[in-house]
Amino acid sequence: MTVRSDERLDGAPLRPVRCRRCAGEVLARKASWEQTSIQWTAEARAACTGLDEDEHGTCPALRSAIQEAALNGKIEVLDD
Repeated sequence: MTVRSDERLDGAPLRPVRCRRCAGEVLARKASWEQTSIQWTAEARAACTGLDEDEHGTCPALRSAIQEAALNGKIEVLDD
């Protein structure tokens, strides 16, 4: 079986985003407006108070901060 790599992400590194509620910092990248990759640190997970609030397992305040970062151009949306 041949595995094809996804080269779209090569030029779009994960960027730091800080949650406005708990100040936890994660690394995030948006492949599209609908798809977000989040890399949690142990510190951010420990600080987060909203992980249990969301059916997707992501804090709503953090999701909002990532969306705002994308809208402000701090995170590139690859499939724009």
